[in-house]
Amino acid sequence: MPDQKFRVFATCDIGKEALDVLRKKGYELEVYHFVEPPPKSLILEKVRNGIDALITTLRDPMDEEVFAAGQGTLKIVAQDAVGYDNIDRNAANKYRIPFSHTADVLTEATAEFAFFMMGAVARKLYPSERLVEEGRWPSWHPYEPFLGDEVTGRTVAVIGLGRIGKAFVKKCVGFDMNILCYDPENKQPGFLESVQRVMDARFAEKLTGAKQTIASASFEHALQQADFVSLHVPLILAHQSDKPTYHLMSEPQFAMMKKTAYLINTSRGPIIDENALYRALMEDWIAGAALDVFETEPLPASSPLRDRRLHLKLRKFHHFASGARATRLSPDPNIGMAGRAVQAVIDVLEGQDPKLVPYVVNKEAF
Repeated sequence: MPDQKFRVFATCDIGKEALDVLRKKGYELEVYHFVEPPPKSLILEKVRNGIDALITTLRDPMDEEVFAAGQGTLKIVAQDAVGYDNIDRNAANKYRIPFSHTADVLTEATAEFAFFMMGAVARKLYPSERLVEEGRWPSWHPYEPFLGDEVTGRTVAVIGLGRIGKAFVKKCVGFDMNILCYDPENKQPGFLESVQRVMDARFAEKLTGAKQTIASASFEHALQQADFVSLHVPLILAHQSDKPTYHLMSEPQFAMMKKTAYLINTSRGPIIDENALYRALMEDWIAGAALDVFETEPLPASSPLRDRRLHLKLRKFHHFASGARATRLSPDPNIGMAGRAVQAVIDVLEGQDPKLVPYVVNKEAF
């Protein structure tokens, strides 16, 4: 138990088992238990009242006003997510407040969900289920009322080779897919060589009927050649880099894709220009899309992506790629997002140098 009674405010119930770790250490913990996010005014009130740690989610705006309010008292913002688009990094650095995220633990869960989304939209799983549920399945027919597209043996473009992109690649290998990789940072040549050796071994052992390939490609070439395009890049705005990803997929990019191709997105919503995607789907520029994230979340009632005419082409999910029980809730920091967020709080509050805490993002401030 720490010598002093640390005060922590969690803007969301991230899981009883993980939060109990803080309670058992004697921390004074307050949790906002409602499903909707707390108003920013409440977050500011808690920070101004001298809390030591703030556990947040992507829903919470962590801007300069919040960091200024915590100057001298707030010791860490622990984000229960991998992304931190909601956190003003410059402001955190200005007030020397570390913030952490939950990298690694949701890698496999997100990658497998992206793979399942790809199969769901291509094979039209939900429309098929609806036919049965609604009693609109009259009889078996070779191609009526619709057909789906196979995943096995097709070519997938993986845009971004971070942790999740690489995990997605490994899953595609098992389905005998050819893989084109576009990595803006171009830091993964060794990974591609390793995957190719696995592909070669599978073919040599007659585990697959055709030799698969994995190769690096330009963004344009990957879009032009792929049957599936899966996005795995962070959201980077124009003022943040010379390689921004905001609206990376817009009308020119959809026009490059095959008319039979599908788009998969489990990264961040604003990477896709949704108006452009709507046009691409309505005018048959591409065959379909599956989205777990949107430019505005929850998806507004006015969104063109709610158009019922897209019901065969578009699958929409509720930012659910990491939504697996162990991944979200495990108190073990090597398994669960909740455990990892809580461990970052403990590490920083109990005196570890923020530069040495594995999950602190803005180490440059220290």
